[in-house]
Amino acid sequence: MSDANSALITRFYQAFQRLDAEAMVACYSDDIVFSDPVFGTLRGQDAGDMWRMLTRRAKDFTLTFDSVRSDERGGGAHWVATYLFSQTGRVVVNDIQARFVIRDGLICQHDDTFDLWRWSRQALGMPGVLLGWSPMLQNKVRQQAFKGLRAFQQAC
Repeated sequence: MSDANSALITRFYQAFQRLDAEAMVACYSDDIVFSDPVFGTLRGQDAGDMWRMLTRRAKDFTLTFDSVRSDERGGGAHWVATYLFSQTGRVVVNDIQARFVIRDGLICQHDDTFDLWRWSRQALGMPGVLLGWSPMLQNKVRQQAFKGLRAFQQAC
């Protein structure tokens, strides 16, 4: 089981490296629960649509992953995404730890953790440096991300 879970996690990130959102979503159960510091908690279709949106909008994107580990219930990995943040044109290098719960051969819970202040300093420049630690700016980032997801979903 552990080998199958490692293979699933590896398949997910290999698809992400190719910007293949459909192959990524195929690794998820229908009732997936995803969370990260930018989007908060997304469930089901919203999680899949987030990956569809991010992969379609990706500019100057590269991804590396390592430290894939698993057991019979899930696993984890370390990954680094480098990309051009479209709203500001700034380069972001986001260093992320992922944790997965796997059920019946599919990911049913995916939690990404990273330093939102570090991300905001890179993505937003001086506003991120000065206010990226603050709940006010962090909430604004979350609201903008969710608004962008809803706009993407309506356009599709």
